[in-house]
Amino acid sequence: MIVKAMPHNPLSRLGRAIQRWLLGSWRTLLFGVMMISLLFSPASYRRENRRAAAYQIVLGTSGNLIWFSVLSALVSLILIRIVVVTALSYGLSRYALEMVVRVLVLELIPLTAALFVALRRTLPDGVELSEMRSRGELHAMRQRGLDPVRLEFFPRAVAGVFSVLMLAALSCILSLVLTYLSIYGFNHWALPGYTRVVGQIFNPAVTMIFVLKTLFFSLAVSLIPMASALYAAAGAPLHSRSKAANELAAMVRLFAVLLLIEAASLMGNYY
Repeated sequence: MIVKAMPHNPLSRLGRAIQRWLLGSWRTLLFGVMMISLLFSPASYRRENRRAAAYQIVLGTSGNLIWFSVLSALVSLILIRIVVVTALSYGLSRYALEMVVRVLVLELIPLTAALFVALRRTLPDGVELSEMRSRGELHAMRQRGLDPVRLEFFPRAVAGVFSVLMLAALSCILSLVLTYLSIYGFNHWALPGYTRVVGQIFNPAVTMIFVLKTLFFSLAVSLIPMASALYAAAGAPLHSRSKAANELAAMVRLFAVLLLIEAASLMGNYY
């Protein structure tokens, strides 16, 4: 007698997907609280822990700093030229500077920095930690009396946050300098008016939203891949899934969170 498998109910699949999403969000929140507690724990600043954190910060920032700066400069020059030429063609040249600063500095650079660090550093780190867990290296560290969360996860999370903040800050300064040079050239006479316009854009409310958005971007980029690696189900070892699939699962969750943060910042700035 052949028993035909009943097709899965779409509502059941949707319910399980929502349940997995909520569980993953809760685990990410727990992991974030754990990282904050380690940040203020004196034991996290012992010699071996400081060395591990410093190594991850240098490794995560130095390798991306030059490439991201070059990429950011090229993209900034292209966008500045497009905005300036478009504004001139419509007789809106006096709004060109404000449009460039709002579009490039306020919106694109923090998001680009977060995505760059995620693709280049934190997502591969999450896969690496998942492989270490599947090989039993994290369990072996616990048996030797070492804390893998403090020695492996915490330095990588701190490095991810630092990398996003550093790349975003450097690229914003670089873009502001390139904007001035592209519009006014190598002249100093327009500097007072330029700083006045930029200062009017970065009022206290916009500045607070910009800082919070960049901070939340850095936290999302750092915590979500690490939490996925730490709380992966023990019954689903890594060899049953490809490395690309494991990275894609964390990437989808990360992109969704970044989209929500960006949407919230847009509402705060323009509504």
